[in-house]
Amino acid sequence: MTMTNRDLSQDLAEFAANTRYVDLPLGAVEAAKKSILDTIGVILGASGMEPAVRPIVELVTDAGGKEEASILGFGGRVPAAAAAFANGTLAHGLDYDSQTPWGAHPDSSLVPALLALAERKGSVTGKDLITAVAIGQELFIRLRCNVGWNMDWNLSSVVGTYSGTAACGSLMGLTAEQIAHSLGISSLTAGGTMEQIFGVGSDVRGLYAGFIAQSCVNATLLAGKGMHGMQNLFEGEAGIFNVYFGGNFDRAKMLAGLGVDYLSEGMTYKYWPAVGNAHTYIHAAIELVRENPFDAADIAEVRVYVGNFAERMALPLHARQAPQTMMDAKFSLPFTVAVALVKGSMLLSDFSIDTLKDAEVLSVASKVVPVQDAELNWDLKLPDGKVEVQLRNGQIFTRRGSDVPGTPERPMTVEELAKKFDDCARVSIRPLPTDDIDRVTTLLWGLEECNNLTEIIELVR
Repeated sequence: MTMTNRDLSQDLAEFAANTRYVDLPLGAVEAAKKSILDTIGVILGASGMEPAVRPIVELVTDAGGKEEASILGFGGRVPAAAAAFANGTLAHGLDYDSQTPWGAHPDSSLVPALLALAERKGSVTGKDLITAVAIGQELFIRLRCNVGWNMDWNLSSVVGTYSGTAACGSLMGLTAEQIAHSLGISSLTAGGTMEQIFGVGSDVRGLYAGFIAQSCVNATLLAGKGMHGMQNLFEGEAGIFNVYFGGNFDRAKMLAGLGVDYLSEGMTYKYWPAVGNAHTYIHAAIELVRENPFDAADIAEVRVYVGNFAERMALPLHARQAPQTMMDAKFSLPFTVAVALVKGSMLLSDFSIDTLKDAEVLSVASKVVPVQDAELNWDLKLPDGKVEVQLRNGQIFTRRGSDVPGTPERPMTVEELAKKFDDCARVSIRPLPTDDIDRVTTLLWGLEECNNLTEIIELVR
C-alpha cells in the first residue's frame, strides 16, 4: 500500500480520457476485436439456450422507454441503460464469456455497456469501440491483479464496475475530470459477494454482468450531465481499497507502464461453456478418455484433486453431483467432469434441460469425489487441475489438465473463435442465417475499418 495526495481514480481517468487508437499496440487491438466478436456470440447463444435470462429481458421490454439501443438476439430497442442490463445478463448467462489469464470477467459487462452507448450516441467508429474495450480490459486486469482478494467480494463485479465505467467515459468523450466523477458515481452499485458464485439454486451467478453494465452506462451519463463523485474514491479513509480489500493493494504495480504495456493482450476465450476454473479438469477428463479409451459404465470412482477454489465447485457434494439448473451445472465440478468423461468432449448443446436428466452423466457424476490438495490453491494464476479415474477392474488413469485450450499456453485461433461464434449464433432465440454470420464475422475482424456500427448491430439484434 502506498499513500499519495492524488487518488488513483484520477490516474485511471486520465488514462481513459487520453488514450487513442493510435496509442494501442497491435496485440491490444486484436484482443479487443476478439472480445467483441466473442461477447456478441455468447449473447446470441444465451438468448436461445439459457432460460434464466428471460425475466430480465422481459422486465426491460415491458418497461419500454426511449428507443436508444438494441436487445441483441431478441430485437427491440429500449433505453441504453436497459439494453446494457439485458445484454450484460445475456453475455454471462452461459458462463461462456472471455476471462483474463488470472480469472474474472471484464468483457461480459464492458462490451454490452459500450455497445448500448455507441447506439445511443451514434457515429461511433470501429476504432472508437476498439479503443474503449482495450481501456476497459487494461484497467480491469491491473485492478484485479493488484488487490488483496480473499474470495469474498466478486471481483468481476467490484473491479468491472470501475474499468467498465472508465471505458464508457472514453467512448462518450468525457474529460478526465468527468470520468473520475463517473467512477465515484458507479461505486454506489459496485458490490456482490462470492456467495452468488459458491451457492446453489440461484439464478444470479450468471446474471451479475447485466447489473454492472447498467451501472456503467448510468454513471457515465450522469457524469456527463454534471454530477460529481467523491474525490478519494479508492484511497480515502473509507475508500474502496480500505473497505473492500483491507488496505491491501499495490498502487505502483497498477500504474507501472500504464499506457505503454498492455496486459490485455493476454485475454483468453473459453473453449467450453462452463466456469473457467473447471476447464483444466474438463480438459484432463477429455484427454483421459482419448488416451485410455474406457466405457463410462466401468468407472468405479473419479477423484478430482482440488485447491481452495475448486473445492467450492464440488461442495455440497450431493447438490453438485445432481445440479438442478443449468447455471449450477456449469459451476459443478462433478457434473462437468462427468459430461467430459461420458461424451469425450463438451459442446454448447451438452448444457440443456435434457442433459441435467441424462442418466449416464448423472451416474458418473455421482462417483466424482473431491480430494483436497493445497498445491492446487488459486493464488493468482489459475492452477492445473488433476483428475484420477479408477475402473471397476482396479485400473487407475491419472491426468493433469495442462496446456488447456483457450489459455495463454494454447490460445484459441481465429478459426476457432469464428467457429464458436457460428455455433452460438445458430442457437440464438432467432438463429442467424449463414450469410449473416459470415458478414458479422467479416465486419468484426475488420472493425478498425468500420466508420459506423449500425450494420453490425442490425445483423445481430
